[in-house]
Amino acid sequence: MKKYLIILLFAAACSPKNSQKENTLSQIEDPEVMKYAVEGKTIYENHCGNCHQNDGTGLGKLIPPLRDSDYFQKSIHRTAWIMKHGQEGEIIVNGQSYNHPMPASPQLSPLEISQISTYLYNIWGMKEGKITSKQVEKYLEERPEL
Repeated sequence: MKKYLIILLFAAACSPKNSQKENTLSQIEDPEVMKYAVEGKTIYENHCGNCHQNDGTGLGKLIPPLRDSDYFQKSIHRTAWIMKHGQEGEIIVNGQSYNHPMPASPQLSPLEISQISTYLYNIWGMKEGKITSKQVEKYLEERPEL
């Protein structure tokens, strides 16, 4: 009996947890937004998640968080621009200084950037709706204030 209890406790400790840090798509109700967000989640995890982490919490004092980030939430235009062109120099995120360059991702198409943006701006309590590739193309034409 004791052996089974230990196995049960170990299995419970190792099982996946539902946490507030999940990138839940369940809060998205609009099917068109969901379609973009599902694609965006995959692209984000493949291109951005290694540094910003799949849960958006960043890497300590090296890579800034996206989740609950004042810098990220302030401008979809700036976010789209940075995804495509990268960024260098110091930025302040939630009062914390970061000065690690973010490499450009010139291979990302406007559609892919719109899918990533739709995903990110519709989780973690945000509800920006569908961000179209046409919007992203416009954002990429003009450099925002970084």
